[in-house]
Amino acid sequence: MSVSTQVKNVYQRESRRVLATLIRLLGDFELAEEAMQEAFTAALQQWPDQGVPDNPRAWLVSTGRHKGIDQIRRRQTASQHLQRLELEDLPTHELNEDSIADDQLRLIFTCCHPALAIETQLAMTLREMCGLSTEQVARALLQQPATVAQRIVRAKRKIREAGIPYEVPERKALPQRLSSVLQVIYLVFNEGYSSTSGEYVVNVDMAKEAIRLGTLMSSLLLDAEVYGLLALMLLQDSRRDARQSAEGELITLEDQDRSLWHQAQISEGLRWLDAALQRPPAGAYSLQAAIAALHAQASSSADTDWTQIIGLYDLLLQRNPSPVIALNRTVAVAMRDGPRAGLALLDQLADAPALQNYHLLPAARADLYRRSGQLPAARQAYKQALQLVQLGPEQRFLQQRLDALELAPEQKDKWQKR
Repeated sequence: MSVSTQVKNVYQRESRRVLATLIRLLGDFELAEEAMQEAFTAALQQWPDQGVPDNPRAWLVSTGRHKGIDQIRRRQTASQHLQRLELEDLPTHELNEDSIADDQLRLIFTCCHPALAIETQLAMTLREMCGLSTEQVARALLQQPATVAQRIVRAKRKIREAGIPYEVPERKALPQRLSSVLQVIYLVFNEGYSSTSGEYVVNVDMAKEAIRLGTLMSSLLLDAEVYGLLALMLLQDSRRDARQSAEGELITLEDQDRSLWHQAQISEGLRWLDAALQRPPAGAYSLQAAIAALHAQASSSADTDWTQIIGLYDLLLQRNPSPVIALNRTVAVAMRDGPRAGLALLDQLADAPALQNYHLLPAARADLYRRSGQLPAARQAYKQALQLVQLGPEQRFLQQRLDALELAPEQKDKWQKR
């Protein structure tokens, strides 16, 4: 493996952790981002001759810190800030694994400070914690890129000017911050579980990081929704090896090899779900975890208890009205009652503003048209979904389904029955 490939892999695995620590050490988001980029550039230049260090993360943090100090010197500003950073060597505790790991939790709480609007909190976390581009954040939040970009710029300015602390708040202040923090951890997980763009369905490291953060939250606060979210992430992530082929291609839930699902992780998720349900009433994450549990415990798609899943979606919609949840419920109804029942419900969601650029709406419509034998309508819906989708494996999956509709009539019948 070439050094440039190794650096790329380290960037994908470690860049968000490095950034979180540099924000703590340099005290500024934008300066930390620039310093991190310079550190990786230095790695590309030095590692081919010096070799990859035993602890790449610590090397990058140390190099990034010095790059940040150099930038402050060049700008000849913030003299007090410079004096604080001028020490040549960091204390050992500043770069140990526990301290660096905690930096990501500090970053979440900074991005989720109540002084920031909830939409800004979500955008900031996806941008800084996940390293998503502005366009990717906009797609994840179903918003316009320009709107997201403005929110992120204003948020960084507010954090700097208001002196918002980079820390985990005291235990008594945790409950009021809990909802936002759980929401952003879930968004981090979703980006790992099902990437918004790129060439792989699953980003294993990002999903693992979200689960780690959820586990940290469970140790900070005894709360049913913390347990519910952790259960949900564990149950969903247990399917990771079956959700894409060795080549990274998408495999639908219906066609997954369930022997590849991680049973130990499913058992752990079920234990956390049981702990959540012992603290009623069940919240949104606990209800979603209960749905995931029914999938995890079913031996096949045909044996899944779709009626119970629909009932859970009904409760979920009462607590958290959302067109995306309504779309998921529609798919469950179609699995139980047939594609035409699902299509009738999809018509009710057609005008939902949040779904206008959401590729899974026309993708679901295309699949239900295909299953009901309405092939011209299915072709049109697949083409619409292909115009919206950004993830490479999803693009290829939809294109394959569209191409299959062009096969000879006797082959089309085979596809309609799948």
